Amino acid sequence: MKRTVLDTRRQVMSAVVCEYPGGRECAAARLGLPIKKLDNHVYESAGSRPLSDEQLHQLEQEAGTTHFPDYVAALYGGVFVPVANPDELDNIELYERCMKTAVKRGAVDKIIAEALSNGEIDDREARAILDAHRQHMAARHSEVHAVIVLHQVRKPGQN
Repeated sequence: MKRTVLDTRRQVMSAVVCEYPGGRECAAARLGLPIKKLDNHVYESAGSRPLSDEQLHQLEQEAGTTHFPDYVAALYGGVFVPVANPDELDNIELYERCMKTAVKRGAVDKIIAEALSNGEIDDREARAILDAHRQHMAARHSEVHAVIVLHQVRKPGQN
């Protein structure tokens, strides 16, 4: 999935609500808020505080998105990598992760090659390169972690 990390908490809240299944109406209902109150929280209008971390987490868990942890990790110069679930892993899943990682590395190399076509890398190109690199590193970390989780020696009594 090609997606850049959002720059502000307000952008994160807006994206989470927009990508929630059923949109803002369903997101408001899930949080037990009237639609206008949800809008006030998302846009921090009428003296409203932003949605809480817990509210964002709740919506993202159901929507399958990771805008908020991506945003927070980027604030610290890192990347968010979800932990692999050992019950959902097999060698086919590992192969798929490997292929996705290779594709993301290729995307980094392609962006670099295109940026260097004129001999210079401008700010926009640098951001594109670093965003693609971030996605590649997250995919690689996820791939390596999945291999460890799937093949880790289990102590007696562990699943």
